[in-house]
Amino acid sequence: MKNLLRQLTQIPAPSGYEHQIRDFIQSTVAEHADEVRTDALGNLIVRKGSGGKRIMLAAHMDEIGVMVAHIDENGFARFAPIGGVRPAYCLGGRVRFLDGHIGVINAERTPDPAKTPSLDQMFIDLGSPNPGVQVGDVAAFDRSFEDLGERVVSKALDDRIGVAVLIETLRRLKSTPHEVYFVFSAQEEVGVRGATTAAFHIAPDVGIAVDVTGWGDTPKVPPMVDVALGKGPAIKIRDRGMLADPRVIAWMTETAEKNGIPYQREVLLSGSTDARAIQLSRAGVPAGTISIPCRYVHSPSEMVDMRDAEGAVALLVALLGEEVPF
Repeated sequence: MKNLLRQLTQIPAPSGYEHQIRDFIQSTVAEHADEVRTDALGNLIVRKGSGGKRIMLAAHMDEIGVMVAHIDENGFARFAPIGGVRPAYCLGGRVRFLDGHIGVINAERTPDPAKTPSLDQMFIDLGSPNPGVQVGDVAAFDRSFEDLGERVVSKALDDRIGVAVLIETLRRLKSTPHEVYFVFSAQEEVGVRGATTAAFHIAPDVGIAVDVTGWGDTPKVPPMVDVALGKGPAIKIRDRGMLADPRVIAWMTETAEKNGIPYQREVLLSGSTDARAIQLSRAGVPAGTISIPCRYVHSPSEMVDMRDAEGAVALLVALLGEEVPF
């Protein structure tokens, strides 16, 4: 799964511009699927099995990025954020446009050099007065994938780690009594848009998102963040956008315990996932989330532990291989 993750993270796919990553995922999963299609919003929807419960799994393909809003005569571009771009992570960072052009983010000189500039004080240095980039072009942050052993570091692990988990689950799932939809969703970072339309179309009986969550195992983090890397996937209880269905929580925790899969219980104080969109679709759907603990979320150097991802795959395969108890 590590080599797959390396490939996934290095494909630029800011929200709304997921075509390159979608094509790669489709070529990877086609042989394991009963049906593959792309909907009008750009979600890749992969079905396996028929009968039983209709289960929707979702992991988003998109990543945060930037869009060029203005270019001056010297080739310096002002930009708008795509998703939750954090100014503190931008200075000195590189961005890669979909056609391969590279730019470097820096900022105007300010009276207080100790203060982080705001995004509207920053610019992308395109390296030339005639850079071949125009207003409206989009770019993703550019940073290599690094293998640290059990842990890996890269940009876009939010949520390419979830995408890798779904692909690996599909590969390992020999059979299922259910009709399972693996949804590689678009535009999550700008408001769970892809999962909203996909859930409406699929009308699932149960929904599970696979996404990253915050971390509580570095110096001086808030004491209410009780999730650590390497201790297993986290079963979400609550985040800012969703209260997970107690039946889904019990199904996940009992299955993990029965199969000897280490897990953590997660209460996230900020942020949400595709599960929020699934839960609120049509007349409502029992939904939950399996989370991969991730340090430095929305930075160009996110970090995850591959043991947590492997645990998530094992848990999903176990869940999909049994009857849903509600």
